[in-house]
Amino acid sequence: MERAVNKDISALFGSNVFNEVVMQERLPKHIFLSLKKTMEEGLPLGEDVADVVANAMKDWALEKGATHYTHWFQPMTGITAEKHDAFISPTVAGKVVMEFSGKSLIKGEPDASSFPSGGLRSTFEARGYTAWDPTSFAFVKDKTLCIPTAFCTYGGETLDKKTPLLRSMEAINRQALRILGLFGNTDSTHVHTTVGPEQEYFLIDLALFNQRKDLKITGRTLFGVKPPKGQELEDHYFGILKPRVAAFMQELDEELWKLGISAKTEHNEVAPSQHELAPIFANTNIATDHNQLTMEMMKKVAIRHQMACLLHEKPFAGINGSGKHNNWSLSTNDGFNLLEPGDSPSENAQFLLFVCALVKAVDEYSDLMRVAVSTAGNDHRLGGYEAPPAIVSIFLGDELTGIFEAIETGKPNKATAGSFLEIGVTSIPKLPKDTTDRNRTSPIAFTGNKFEFRMTGSGSSIAGINFIINTIVAEALEQFADELEAADDFTTALNDLIRNSFKKHKRILFNGNNYSQAWVEEAASRGLPNYPSAIDALPHFIDSKNLELFTKHKIFTGQELKSRVETLIEGYSKIIHVEALTMLDMARQEILPAVIHFGDHVSKALLNKRACALNLDVSAEETLLKKLSQDTACLSKAIESLDQTLQIISVIKEPLSQAQAYRKKIVPAMEALRAPVDRLEVIVAKDFWPMPTYGDLLFSV
Repeated sequence: MERAVNKDISALFGSNVFNEVVMQERLPKHIFLSLKKTMEEGLPLGEDVADVVANAMKDWALEKGATHYTHWFQPMTGITAEKHDAFISPTVAGKVVMEFSGKSLIKGEPDASSFPSGGLRSTFEARGYTAWDPTSFAFVKDKTLCIPTAFCTYGGETLDKKTPLLRSMEAINRQALRILGLFGNTDSTHVHTTVGPEQEYFLIDLALFNQRKDLKITGRTLFGVKPPKGQELEDHYFGILKPRVAAFMQELDEELWKLGISAKTEHNEVAPSQHELAPIFANTNIATDHNQLTMEMMKKVAIRHQMACLLHEKPFAGINGSGKHNNWSLSTNDGFNLLEPGDSPSENAQFLLFVCALVKAVDEYSDLMRVAVSTAGNDHRLGGYEAPPAIVSIFLGDELTGIFEAIETGKPNKATAGSFLEIGVTSIPKLPKDTTDRNRTSPIAFTGNKFEFRMTGSGSSIAGINFIINTIVAEALEQFADELEAADDFTTALNDLIRNSFKKHKRILFNGNNYSQAWVEEAASRGLPNYPSAIDALPHFIDSKNLELFTKHKIFTGQELKSRVETLIEGYSKIIHVEALTMLDMARQEILPAVIHFGDHVSKALLNKRACALNLDVSAEETLLKKLSQDTACLSKAIESLDQTLQIISVIKEPLSQAQAYRKKIVPAMEALRAPVDRLEVIVAKDFWPMPTYGDLLFSV
């Protein structure tokens, strides 16, 4: 029986993907080899080859029940976009035939005017193009053939999240190959980054979700009091799955496996109703596509199980938020992980050099690492004693740190057991994986053969953090390669380079508790930047050194980068604006009327008692009415204050100034409105409260 199940899963996996196995079966050998060369080397695909591929792709999709095709892309909205076209083409006899040309495969033309562009496109300039990304396999979803693509303007400027990611992968490949060549590696022809994103999320009852306007519109609760029991007992983490959740996870696995997404690990997370899914590593651009599909499927499958999937970074105040741990590594095309220690002195020296490159990169561009995770939603999570702080640092662990310290000082220490003196001269001890405990408080942690970036928010695309990591590491590797290629003695130069680089950039390393106030103070003394909010960080995207970095490696033009910053800043303001308007709607239309209704009920009870000849004690009713009256007055004033502040800020035209005003004025006004509402929730009878509470939402599944 077990073998039959395993066979079914094996057949299921990738069944809706036009992958290499399908290509080999359906394409002539010379066409397949030409396409494979395009996929591996980025060479252009001839139109004659594209026509054959398109026809085979169409026939396969029709067999899967597809009727349409779409160029599937990732605009700056943070979600995916699709424009569906039917395969049908009319004939002179009044019938239709099913057609799909190489031209339609390679290029599409969606309307670009309504997507975020940061000023790259005027509203009247509608034309934009999608260009097929052959490195990511096409797939069938919802009876539609989906073709992963990049998205650009009529003039060729990037409008999406995938294009800079692909460019960054080319940049790090070029520089990493230079380093490998210096170590005598002539076998590896390509270096790619790989990612395994751990996805956290909440599941709540769909009927209750539909009763909360804030959840439906903003993805998070704007009002709400912590329930009597939260995560204090630590009984949810890795706990037994509830039947509805288990059924959801089983169907989700099947849907993801059909799409070739290697969903591997699933479990309950720390907070009530919180869960996590982790896939097996994949090339970064494919992992990015897969993560977008994973989030989409989570929401769709949850609805089929009468649940809502919440991907906001902080859906509940006072309850752990959700992150997306971006496990990043470097591998060669022949299967060697460059962040894994080796057996020989040369392999270990190479490993240490690549670790040094990342340490240097993060130290010099920690502002960009902070920019990569800067969203209005993540502001509620970062630094909240549940997630890494806004200060970027790296955890290497005691053993690896000790080895670098021995290199710096030239003296052996406990970590190196006295055997390590010079790279390539005496033996370097093999570094086993997982030699240190994980540091869950660190934004960036080395965990054996990869770096875990823990700052990204649950609902964000991983394209942003990865194109930045790739680019800054490419820059560090380029500088290392330049220095080593010019050296007379490679071994001596390598030893000096690792020693000097560690000494210069070790300020970014911290193996302690990142949640402590002592670290905040120490980080300041080290000169590490601290940007508490997204809007503090985002303007640094276009600092001169960052502009030079991205243009040098051809990730962005100056105009593209500036437009991207403007898009992010405007998006920040729009999110807070929508949240503020939602708060006002809920407060005016639901909460205030409910509180007044309850107050009227208590007043009638008080009058009835006073009218009774038994001279009953009415102190409880009087005390409750007094609290209701005071908090209702506070609520009314807070409503008007938020409304007026919104009107004042709406006239600010300059995007950054407006965003700063939202942060400094609107966010505090929203907190001031929430405070009396949360106090009222505690004293208003449940039958009168107009929406499900945290207790209802978190313990409903």
